[in-house]
Amino acid sequence: MNMEKTMKIVVPVEQPHPLRTKMPDLGAQQNRSFLFVPGSQPARFDKALGSGADAIIVDLEDAVEPGAKADARHAVAQWLSPDRPVLLRINANHSPWFTEDAQLARLRGIAGIVLPKTESASDVTALVSLTKAKIPVFPLIETARGMWNAMEIAKAPFVHQLMFGTLDFIADMGMESDGVELDPFRARLVMISRVAGIAAPVDGVTPGIDDPERLAAETRNGKRRGFGGKLCIHPKQVPIVNECYAPTEAEVAWAKRVLDASDQANGAAISIDGKMVDRPVVLRAQRVVDWARA
Repeated sequence: MNMEKTMKIVVPVEQPHPLRTKMPDLGAQQNRSFLFVPGSQPARFDKALGSGADAIIVDLEDAVEPGAKADARHAVAQWLSPDRPVLLRINANHSPWFTEDAQLARLRGIAGIVLPKTESASDVTALVSLTKAKIPVFPLIETARGMWNAMEIAKAPFVHQLMFGTLDFIADMGMESDGVELDPFRARLVMISRVAGIAAPVDGVTPGIDDPERLAAETRNGKRRGFGGKLCIHPKQVPIVNECYAPTEAEVAWAKRVLDASDQANGAAISIDGKMVDRPVVLRAQRVVDWARA
């Protein structure tokens, strides 16, 4: 998917934001790959746009040293343009940089705010009160407290999609692995997102940039468990993530058969390959076709 085509739906923040009004329909297309780029490296911004990622996250938090925060903020503000909208990861609420970072949300070219270390709905409302803008918020769930309060966070104003900060979550929990031990928490975020009526969550990064097998395995695991996309830390990860989340030819062929049979049944019971086809199956097939078309 071409990233600019995906993100050009953004309009000035004074108007109702299409991401907020459109995306809670979980049958709609959503971004698969989210690529971080350091806010202190403006020379990499345009390169990130050409990576093929569905969305770019300019990072003012982990990727920027404390002494470089102000310069990074200035570089981002100078580069921003409504012709190339991006997401912006600011510094967490209660950090020394939160207030000034949040002001950037008012600038055209910011498609949404990624809020790290989100632990309660009040973190989101603090951001919204500062920005005074109707802009999508992407809370990063990175702590036990954030996971515990994930439902209230998902229901906070302008929350569009939850993101799973797996590495920080592991550290906060005192866990020794980032493998299957995280799957119960993934299931929780997927279920909460569905109940709250927001887009499917975004899975955490795979730190090994030269381990495509692990990246593919972790991406497919997230997809199987209901995630809608994955965070990336290097451009070479983007094509693998996009491919893993794209429907296969076999999946698309199955989905079209289901929809064709449903259209011809006129409400009668039908079966495909010896299996009953009910409304949930039809909805799943429609999502597959929608993804393929997008």
